[in-house]
Amino acid sequence: MSARDAAPAVTTSDWVGAGVAIALALLVVWVLRTLFARHARRAAEAVLRDELTAGTETRLALVERLVYAVVLTVGLAIALSKFDAVRAVGSALLTSTALAAAIVGFAARQTLANVVAGLMIAITQPVRLGDHVELEEVSGVVEDVTLSYTVLRPGTGRRVVVPNDRVVSSVLRNDSLAPEPLTVSASVWLAPDADVRTATAALEGTVSVAEATPEGIRIDVTDGTTTAGERDAREAELRARCLHVLHQASALPPHG
Repeated sequence: MSARDAAPAVTTSDWVGAGVAIALALLVVWVLRTLFARHARRAAEAVLRDELTAGTETRLALVERLVYAVVLTVGLAIALSKFDAVRAVGSALLTSTALAAAIVGFAARQTLANVVAGLMIAITQPVRLGDHVELEEVSGVVEDVTLSYTVLRPGTGRRVVVPNDRVVSSVLRNDSLAPEPLTVSASVWLAPDADVRTATAALEGTVSVAEATPEGIRIDVTDGTTTAGERDAREAELRARCLHVLHQASALPPHG
């Protein structure tokens, strides 16, 4: 008997059963999406009324996506189990579980790392929906947090998609976690031989010499407070004003 003759035949009932399993899984996902959509507006209104925190909203969003993934995975598994050939392969794999787990884990290590990181974000809450964050020199508002990635909106009409494992492993500044109001601060660098007294006298606000190196002198300037949403714009404005004042006071080298 050849290998082809020994292979289990796929019948019409197998295809029907698989199709029904997938259809039921998609139906369950559609029903869940409808239910979540009905409650999404209430959740948003609750956040605005301070009845639901941004952290809770982030957890709910991740739980929603996790439920979708579980339902689709179970539906696909049930559909594949309708075929004798697939069951035979599954039985063979069960005899070498360690090898199969190693192969799957190696192939999907990055995806699994992002999913685990997404669950860590839901639990530890380093970022939440609506937070103003700075991650790897990208500053923006957290627009969405999925199981695999986090979406930032820098405010320039773009979207920055960051894998979740980068979110949990990188240095992150989250202004929204700090109690408001936030201090507006900026740093400017002077040449090593610059007149520091003239520079500090010309600048407005609280001025301090933060660092002196052979390459230059860093001066920190603070000027008032603001909210997390306006901090980036206020600090950019402060830096521009400091540079203008230092040029006027001849504390910086001339242009050209």
